[in-house]
Amino acid sequence: MSVNVGILGGTGAVGQRFIQLLDGHPDFELTTITASEDSAGKLYREAAKWRIDSPIPEYVGDIEVRATDPRDVPDDVDLLFSSLPSGVAAEVEPKFTEAGYVVSSNSSNDRMAEDVPLVIPEVNAEHLDLIEVQRDERGWDGALVKNPNCSTITMVPTLAALDSFGLERVHVSTLQAVSGAGYDGVTSMEIIDNVIPHIGGEEEKMVDEPQKLLGTFDGSEISLHDVDVAASCNRVPTLDGHLENVWAETTEEITKASAEEAFENATTLDLPSAPDPLIKVFEDPDRPQPRLDRTLGGGMQVAVGGVQETPTGIQYNCLAHNTIRGAAGASVLNGELLAQEGWI
Repeated sequence: MSVNVGILGGTGAVGQRFIQLLDGHPDFELTTITASEDSAGKLYREAAKWRIDSPIPEYVGDIEVRATDPRDVPDDVDLLFSSLPSGVAAEVEPKFTEAGYVVSSNSSNDRMAEDVPLVIPEVNAEHLDLIEVQRDERGWDGALVKNPNCSTITMVPTLAALDSFGLERVHVSTLQAVSGAGYDGVTSMEIIDNVIPHIGGEEEKMVDEPQKLLGTFDGSEISLHDVDVAASCNRVPTLDGHLENVWAETTEEITKASAEEAFENATTLDLPSAPDPLIKVFEDPDRPQPRLDRTLGGGMQVAVGGVQETPTGIQYNCLAHNTIRGAAGASVLNGELLAQEGWI
């Protein structure tokens, strides 16, 4: 059965990636796109400055953009994907959930709210049951579900694979692509021949979000995981693909072989956008690399390489496509899980 879906904030960079991923989707039919008042009433091809490396699907170009207001979205839309700026999303998303819509959001607001599921389907699908708590506490019929930050989502599937070894402490240094800042986020004069050793708010997200994602849900609340994360986040001159250097400390003995086996056996799901395997392990010490490996599994796979033993645990590099696995693709995958679990 086809599910009618819409995109909130569909003219921006992540909104365009949503359109690319939803084109030809086996379960979802894109029927509605919203944007700012300046774009409302225009055909999508007139409203959006298209920047994705594939053409605008013809039927999408003919969609009339609507205002980002629940009154302007048809009642037959079953699921909304949100790529709104977090400041706008914090105000707008609750209006849609109060109106009864289910929202799968990539926006950063409310990720750490106690009653909002923050989900990577292969890691913590059971956290979707927090929707019942959310509905009871907020008194709405809709639901708000979040995917994590693009740098967090690159690392956490690998941490989940290592958790059985007694994951205790993690240090991570990121090399994050410029697309993570949006098209206008970093100027060429800033990033060419340069590395920017700070990304505002990013380190805090990498510290906090893994504790929620790896936590346990007891039917009423999530108990945060006690892993201690320290992060250094850096912007580098690659277009797409976040590469991260990770040092994980465990309470139990872990070897290169046992870590690689854990990565290779990481849980995947029977969902259209879920890669199989979830984690691709490279033996070559110079892999993964953004240009070579960011599109593995349609951009949804996490790549791992350079696995080495340390005196306190394991060291490795991991990579994922930041606007697919780390943004639009993550929200689409959450939407697929919502549909499979009967929430829409």
